[in-house]
Amino acid sequence: MATQHINSALRAPAPSSRPYAKANPGYGKRSTPDQRPPRPDDFALLPERERYVAGYVDHLPDGAAMDIKSLAKSLPLYGQMAVGSALRALAVAGHLRHVRCPADAGGGRIRWITRTYWSRTARDNEWWVTFLGGAPAAPAVPQHPAAPAVPQQRTQEPEPAPAPEEAPQDTPGDARSPAYLALARLGRADARLALSAADCAALEEAAAAWLARGVDAEYLVRALTAGLPAAVESPVGLVRRRLRDKLPPLPPTAAPASATGMPEHRPMVECTECGAPGRPEALPDGLCRSCRTPGPSRTDTMATPAPPAERDVAAYVGTLRDLLKLP
Repeated sequence: MATQHINSALRAPAPSSRPYAKANPGYGKRSTPDQRPPRPDDFALLPERERYVAGYVDHLPDGAAMDIKSLAKSLPLYGQMAVGSALRALAVAGHLRHVRCPADAGGGRIRWITRTYWSRTARDNEWWVTFLGGAPAAPAVPQHPAAPAVPQQRTQEPEPAPAPEEAPQDTPGDARSPAYLALARLGRADARLALSAADCAALEEAAAAWLARGVDAEYLVRALTAGLPAAVESPVGLVRRRLRDKLPPLPPTAAPASATGMPEHRPMVECTECGAPGRPEALPDGLCRSCRTPGPSRTDTMATPAPPAERDVAAYVGTLRDLLKLP
């Protein structure tokens, strides 16, 4: 029935006829690749409101603002609620997805920016999952440049000279390993663990394994002296057992980094109804599970045939999208 009223439908205002809102750098509209050339009947199967909004969005350049408020200001026939419902229907029809993309914010930080990927050609969910799985990473988000440093205004405090009492006490001038020095400190921390030079040399390799796992000497000393029994008959035996039994785990491995040194972050699709993020495959039709599952009243409405104006828009557009797949 929609094709019978194509000529009588209102035309969306051309963006060139009035200024359009531009999104911040990195945000806004992004056109998907491999689209067919524009045709007069591109959105002929959509309801009038969705056809009106889709015609306007399709002519917007990349980087234009795609938030509901900005679009409603440029489309005088519909308010924000109507525009939001239209965008939801266009997502169900396979024309758009709201996507959160990671961008390098500088200093090793990640900033998530929101883009709206638009396709003049209606796409199915499998196409969107494949495309968003390999969507290009967002460029770096420009930051406000910091004020240049003025060397004349900086004052460098001289490093304090070490106090005499802080001078090394363990074999001055001798190149002992940090593990050996940590073991030598045990007797000072608790007399029950006083070790001889030969004991420290025998346990040095086991203590070095702790330091290799990211702990420092202070941590090692505290771990070995904590919870000691009232009497220690063999300090070297107790320390050897604790070095073996309390060995800390390996540090967690860092997240895989890309060629730019940034951790890999995949795009997150936003639900066009509530904005909840999720993996592309978890939001078919651009909707999360809560917004996609019909309630009792909606099920009753969909069970009874009704004119398009009274029918649920998402279900109606979903049916039209299936018709587009027919040969």
